[in-house]
Amino acid sequence: MEVLSNYYQIYIQGYLSQNWSDWLQSFHIQYKDNGITILTGEVVDQAALRGLLDRLFDLGICILSFRRLGFHPEGSLIFPL
Repeated sequence: MEVLSNYYQIYIQGYLSQNWSDWLQSFHIQYKDNGITILTGEVVDQAALRGLLDRLFDLGICILSFRRLGFHPEGSLIFPL
């Protein structure tokens, strides 16, 4: 049986430096020219998603939007912009 993971993209205002990747664990960090950072990664469950969003909010980071990308087999996720 293949293990499926739930992936999300979170759009935030401003640029996060790459050293945030340790804190964000396995999230991939992408930058858009318009000053937006896109975080893409696996979220185990709704409680983990809430915890991540709460942490970003508590740090004063402006969350513009987030969306669920769906379930993807390990290793086959493509990071759309």
